[in-house]
Amino acid sequence: MRHNKKFNHLGRTADHRKAMLANLAISLIMHKRITTTVAKAKALKTYVEPLITRSKEDTTNSRRVVFRYLQNKEAIKELFGAISAKVADRPGGYTRIIKLGFRQGDAAQMCFIELVDFDENMAKTATKKKSTRRSRKSTKAEAAPAADTAVEEAPATEAPAAEEAPKAE
Repeated sequence: MRHNKKFNHLGRTADHRKAMLANLAISLIMHKRITTTVAKAKALKTYVEPLITRSKEDTTNSRRVVFRYLQNKEAIKELFGAISAKVADRPGGYTRIIKLGFRQGDAAQMCFIELVDFDENMAKTATKKKSTRRSRKSTKAEAAPAADTAVEEAPATEAPAAEEAPKAE
């Protein structure tokens, strides 16, 4: 019986699946974003996130455990260097899957999978202040005095500049 065997086998043998996930994980670590199918991205997410969590603690044992999965020294250096420094305060959820549509040849659903802390575009949008409908009235009331003070300050700064010009003549 197949009780409690829910992970996606991806239509491959165990050795092929293990090698493919290791290669995808290495590519993700080195390039920070890769394009793949949604099924592979979901399988990769469960494969690589525990490795990133392990990389937060830089010990010989954790390096050996991660190397057992990846078998790539450059990827290990990158993971325990730049990546672990950026995700040090994040409690999980190191990757993001963004769906792109369907592939032309076989209509497979494609996506980006990327490391969350390394996407500059999403970081800019995340820093914007979110406003809700309820707070719109308070922002108008706060914006009006701010606009008035800006108008009052502008002539004050222009007046000394105008006064200095005749004194120089």
